[in-house]
Amino acid sequence: MSTDGNAVRKVIILGAAGRDFHNFNVVFRGDPRHRVVAFTATQIPDIDGRTYPPELAGDLYPAGIPIVEEDELTDLIRREKADVAVFAYSDMPHEQVMHVASRCIAAGADFWLQSARSTMLRSSRPVIAVTAVRTGVGKSQTTRYLSRILRDLDQTVVAIRHPMPYGNLAAQACQRFETYADLDRHETTIEEREEYEPHIDNGSVVFAGVDYEQIIRAAEQEADVVLWDGGNNDLPFYQPDLHIVLVDPLRPGHEDSYHPGEANLLMAHVVVINKCDSARPEDIEAVERTVRRLNPRATVLRADSPVTVDDVGVVAGKRVICIEDGPTLTHGSMSYGAAVVGARAAGAEEIVDPSPYAVGSLAYTYAKYPNAEGILPAMGYGEAQVRDLEATIEATIAATGADAVVSGTPIDLGRILSVSKPLVRARYELREHTPGGLEAAVREVLSRPLTVGSQTEVAAH
Repeated sequence: MSTDGNAVRKVIILGAAGRDFHNFNVVFRGDPRHRVVAFTATQIPDIDGRTYPPELAGDLYPAGIPIVEEDELTDLIRREKADVAVFAYSDMPHEQVMHVASRCIAAGADFWLQSARSTMLRSSRPVIAVTAVRTGVGKSQTTRYLSRILRDLDQTVVAIRHPMPYGNLAAQACQRFETYADLDRHETTIEEREEYEPHIDNGSVVFAGVDYEQIIRAAEQEADVVLWDGGNNDLPFYQPDLHIVLVDPLRPGHEDSYHPGEANLLMAHVVVINKCDSARPEDIEAVERTVRRLNPRATVLRADSPVTVDDVGVVAGKRVICIEDGPTLTHGSMSYGAAVVGARAAGAEEIVDPSPYAVGSLAYTYAKYPNAEGILPAMGYGEAQVRDLEATIEATIAATGADAVVSGTPIDLGRILSVSKPLVRARYELREHTPGGLEAAVREVLSRPLTVGSQTEVAAH
């Protein structure tokens, strides 16, 4: 271990191909006092074994930076004699974060959690950030709702999505999506399409990638307002003028027990309690009490997330397979989503369990996330997983005689899957209990002079 105060400190960044790369770019890339010796990978398959490329890593890293599996963390710290381990991924129970911390401390490395202030970039445009306390609360539908409000106010809106760089990292440094052709050209995965396609359908340009300094400067060239569409329950990458945080009464108690979702809640200007149409009244009240206790200055709004099925006749009285957004079922820990809600509302006779017929990587997903059994997670981090998803659907149809497939993902799966039974979409949007609450918050931000205060001022309103 380095003991000389002037020695270069060796750093390992623990991540999932998103926040980890951002923290490196913003904090460590040009800092000669620290040398990042490795990233570790978790949550996302097939990221380990790769290299963060020298084109992105900078002059201090001519060979790039290796990405290794987090299971090797203890040996990695000891082998590299690392001084610091930086935790840089999201949607983790507080207790589990500390288990990771204990491994790092026992192996001899300091354990760091970097603050929002130290990792957020500033923009020359107003930034409205949408984050959450857990994965799968409704961030993207809220971002779409806000983009419509802003367009009605004659504002040009650009959405910037939390990173999902699963391909060629150097080529993905700064990506712009305006059409379906852009999605095809960049060879996007299902997970990427789930986040980008709804913005395109909504008439918004969306940026994403790896280098979020480059991304914000490009977005500023065409935006009056930037919408940060957060991933998982991660902190914003940009200092927000308006920070909107969603909480989920279907998972009461999670609002203050997951990292870094609780930090988002503490920083929020507006808190939206979503899915009130699906939750028990006592759970809604419990969540609101927690919100008001932790952040009494925040404006608290309630909203529904109504689900509609495109063709009820295909579902009513039928046996159906339900496909849900993958991350919502995996590290989001939900056991159902919009497809199940929509299928039940449309009168489906039975929701068929596809887990006994899972093919390839889908079988691994069920083994790792048993809460997903009974529903089909739309895993699609690469072409092989897409084909496994397709094969699992066909195997389930053959074995059970299922009549139709209901997709609750935010995209048109029919564009990338071919199945032998009708495929219908379950769509969902945000509906405020008291219309105008979010618009009032947006108008207030737009009325201010564009002089973003310090993060202390932002956090304290």
